[in-house]
Amino acid sequence: MNNIPKCYGIIPSRYDSSRFPGKPLQDILGKPMFWHVYSRASQCPLLEKVVIATDDQRIYDAAENLDVPVIMTAANHTCGTERVMEAARKMDIGDDSIVINIQGDEPTLQPEMLTEMLQPFQSPEINITTLAHKIGYEKAQRHDRVKVVLDKQGQALYFSRSPIPYSHEPEDQQTFYCHIGLYAYRMKALEDFISLEKPSTLESMERLEQLRLLENGQSISVVITDHRIQGVDRPGDLEIVTRIMQAEKA
Repeated sequence: MNNIPKCYGIIPSRYDSSRFPGKPLQDILGKPMFWHVYSRASQCPLLEKVVIATDDQRIYDAAENLDVPVIMTAANHTCGTERVMEAARKMDIGDDSIVINIQGDEPTLQPEMLTEMLQPFQSPEINITTLAHKIGYEKAQRHDRVKVVLDKQGQALYFSRSPIPYSHEPEDQQTFYCHIGLYAYRMKALEDFISLEKPSTLESMERLEQLRLLENGQSISVVITDHRIQGVDRPGDLEIVTRIMQAEKA
């Protein structure tokens, strides 16, 4: 663990979500959603600092009122990764340090997941990591569950909304890996990612940003976790995560 470089968590929080405007400020058990993500991420012992990166004054002010570190970023970013990059530059993070892009709509995040993502960086050959967990045939059919196929070294071969790989096994014996949208980068790898021409062909087809890396020959190490998280994509998801969080306290 001592061989892991300094690690930082950045939570991109945009107000103008097309499906759910104002999502980061939605109340969950008396606190805005971004506070829950920040609070949980801050419990990861390997992170030097966790900050919110936003383009909205309402989110910025709410974060300051709750003593949550926050950085104002430009409004013209096309994705959360670009917002993370701007915040990382403003934090003057070194080339070999690690930056975790922590999705701001994951209030049930478990700190242990971040620790798992950071362990591979003990090897200087690892530049990017992400997470996945096992799911069965039925869940794999859903297009909102992104699947990933791995090589024998645990590197991502491909990500898809389709149920990959195709299997001739009976449905109850099939195992798929569902991708969890958290990413950790060495700062230099994050810089390289942002410099790539976008969008790439496969990225446009699948609407999966991470395919830009694979198309350009970059490796993504996938850590298999036993943890599950429930994201907030739509207003109805708030009730689900509230129940989960209440059950955790019981």
